[in-house]
Amino acid sequence: MGVPWVAQVRCLHLAIFALAVIPLFLCFSYLNTSQLHTTASPLRNYDVRLLQGNTSQAERSAPPAGSHPSSGTSEAPPQAAPAHQNATNGTSNQGPDLTRGVPAEIIYEAGHVDVNSQICPDLGKNIKLLITVTSAPSHDSARLAVRETWGHFAIRKDIAIAFMLGATSNQTLNDKIDKEQGLYGDIIRGKFIDTHDNLTLKTISMLEWVDNYCPKASFALKTDDDMFINVSKLLAFIAKHKPEQRAIYGRLAKKWKPIRNKKSKYYISPQQYKPSTFPDFTTGPAYLFPAQISKELYVAALNHTYFKLEDVFVTGIVANGLKIKRIHAPEFLNKRVSFTPCNVQKEISIHMVKSAEQ
Repeated sequence: MGVPWVAQVRCLHLAIFALAVIPLFLCFSYLNTSQLHTTASPLRNYDVRLLQGNTSQAERSAPPAGSHPSSGTSEAPPQAAPAHQNATNGTSNQGPDLTRGVPAEIIYEAGHVDVNSQICPDLGKNIKLLITVTSAPSHDSARLAVRETWGHFAIRKDIAIAFMLGATSNQTLNDKIDKEQGLYGDIIRGKFIDTHDNLTLKTISMLEWVDNYCPKASFALKTDDDMFINVSKLLAFIAKHKPEQRAIYGRLAKKWKPIRNKKSKYYISPQQYKPSTFPDFTTGPAYLFPAQISKELYVAALNHTYFKLEDVFVTGIVANGLKIKRIHAPEFLNKRVSFTPCNVQKEISIHMVKSAEQ
């Protein structure tokens, strides 16, 4: 005899019920399993001070901005320990582990402490060249050396020079900077702690300032306070290029690979940047760009995963995403050379120049 028809119906009902329950169980299990994310959720729930660390130590030991190895030089990276090793390696309770991938907008606070619109009158309408010099709060002697030498070109109405700084908790330094600002009026201070690990924040702050106060200038030069800039040769270079061209000019670095050694000062995690090779970028000591693209760079930078190699980040990854060209200009030397009249005359930018040498 076969199985009674009532039993057959019951088995069928049980099978249908099981088929209905299994997907619900799988869905519930998935929702209760922690999911992996390549970047942090873009919520503004962290304070910019998460990278503060020991500010005074950073100002003493951090190398100049853009001092990681430049293209075309055999110099080894500086051996000083990162000023915020704990914060960037995830052993600090002050904020997120940046090596896990954090959008720049989470740790960047917009705005500036010092806003001097007279640096660029009329939004830079008549400015041919804006030079923004990244400097540390304690580098007052370097800033003075620049003002008294090649920075003297700021007396021209078509050239503007400003120094880009971050914040410091050292009140003595703050008082000195306030006095310096009262004398010269050429200092811009962003709302970030001034450390070597925050160089990318400093450049983003510079881009924001250019967009807000000097977007009508023809060109902007980003450089450091230990650079000698041959302004006359730079003006001749600018005369041969149009500000309408979306391009960044400087010393081009090609096919650089991220350093994956966690002990390295220049460690970049796969969560911060996954590809094995960086896009071509212009090295950080000095690069030139049309002021009108500052807004594009600023807005796009906030939507990228943050890391501290500012030149790779801004002129490589961000510019590449915007399809902004990076053009090699051999006049941008961006490294230390023998400081002779011949070298000074033929190059636009020479790196690692001491204040006395200026």
